[in-house]
Amino acid sequence: MAETLTGGCGCGAIRYESTGDPIVAFNCHCRACQQYTGSGFVASTLVPSATFKIVKGAVREYKTTGENGGEIFRGFCENCGSPIATRLARLPQVVGIPAGSMDDPSYHKPTMDLFVRDVQPWDCMNAALKKIETFPPQRSD
Repeated sequence: MAETLTGGCGCGAIRYESTGDPIVAFNCHCRACQQYTGSGFVASTLVPSATFKIVKGAVREYKTTGENGGEIFRGFCENCGSPIATRLARLPQVVGIPAGSMDDPSYHKPTMDLFVRDVQPWDCMNAALKKIETFPPQRSD
């Protein structure tokens, strides 16, 4: 049984929880994630969307188009701007939760770095993580 993952925004207006087991955790260095976080990458853990819910406040979303043409919905707090959740139109069964929004960021246990071709020269990646040039490999299940 999964532990409940909780978190929220910096100002406390939004709170969320997820009761599902994490699917995968990664650090994405693509330009869209750099712009979303204002940093070198987003540290994100994917959870099943059926187990994720906003328990306080409301997330505001904006839509972008990914490099592969798919729609990306970036959720944030409209009061403080904190990133809260990301949804991909092509993968509606998952929600990406930024590690920095988690009450316990140690819940995030990345296994790979994505879009390493876009890594900034000042960004220091963990050498122990698998490196993927662009998109992650497709799962066969």
